[in-house]
Amino acid sequence: MKRPVILLTGGGTAGHVSVNEALIPVFSERGYDIHYIGSHEGIEKELIGEGHPDVTYHAIQSGKLRRYFSMKNLTDPFRIGAGVMQAFSIIRKIRPEIIFSKGGFVSVPVVLAAKMARVPVVIHESDVTPGLANKLALPFSNHIFTVFEKTLDYVPAGKATCTGAVIRPELFHGVREEGLRYAGLDGLKPVLLIMGGSQGSAVINDALRKELPGILDRYDVIHLCGKGNIDEELESMPGYTQFEYVTEGLPHLLAAADFAVSRAGSNAIFELLALHKPMLLIPLSAAKSRGDQILNASLFESSGIALVLQEEEIGKRTMLEEFAILEREKDRLLENMKQTEHPKIPEDMAEMILLYRN
Repeated sequence: MKRPVILLTGGGTAGHVSVNEALIPVFSERGYDIHYIGSHEGIEKELIGEGHPDVTYHAIQSGKLRRYFSMKNLTDPFRIGAGVMQAFSIIRKIRPEIIFSKGGFVSVPVVLAAKMARVPVVIHESDVTPGLANKLALPFSNHIFTVFEKTLDYVPAGKATCTGAVIRPELFHGVREEGLRYAGLDGLKPVLLIMGGSQGSAVINDALRKELPGILDRYDVIHLCGKGNIDEELESMPGYTQFEYVTEGLPHLLAAADFAVSRAGSNAIFELLALHKPMLLIPLSAAKSRGDQILNASLFESSGIALVLQEEEIGKRTMLEEFAILEREKDRLLENMKQTEHPKIPEDMAEMILLYRN
């Protein structure tokens, strides 16, 4: 008997992949043949195409959706058009019951092709306001799931459900000792986990490394610095370990961390919240983004579960001073974190997705 098929899509950043990663084991246990459409070179190809051999990965053309002038804006519509036809061919061939889109520019051709093929689509939005890709996809989708209640103000009434955050279960199974061993640390000092996102952050990387000797007098540092951002001159510095990006070992590194410094992508924040990690958020500035991370950070700061350092404020105090404030606020942040609602488990999310299948 042929297994039912489900198609997942999303990419560009790890945040556009993490929910899909959480859902893959659930759909696999339910007997689904799982397919994934991503780009040829995005991080989703590594995380899904190489990290989940049981999932059939399909790469398509996809242009980037820009809000600023670029000559590539003249050619990318043709790439998006090619991606639509490639996705349409894949969808007609595998005949999925439903398509789940996590967003990112690669998802737009998939959603358009799904409409052409008359396959239902549900999309997921993690930020307070919908991203450009999901805004474009929304008219062609059957339903949108949101993490924040406030997001419902920005999407059509009757076509949206606030589900809350979905957290990968494996993150709860990290072992501190294993994380320390993985990072080559002894755990005698408080451990700072610095995360700049899957692409890294030059601003955070530079600010940290500029003060690294002084910081290491007080803390051990695990630095997830992004692809291509390893500084080989710092490799032998005691108490400092750097990785481009970590997948399998991440639960253990999170377990080893006493404090976290992160960009303000919704998925990262909710994971740190679920694990009760006192966090300092450094959102992308409005000059570099649509401002979604600033909104995310503001909501968590107003709830008393995170401290926030705006990118423009870096340098007004030393990073060591910022970390000292985070350490002083630890008990208050943890107490507020304990009062928050538990995140959704992937099984719950999968049930909601399948309500819209053919």
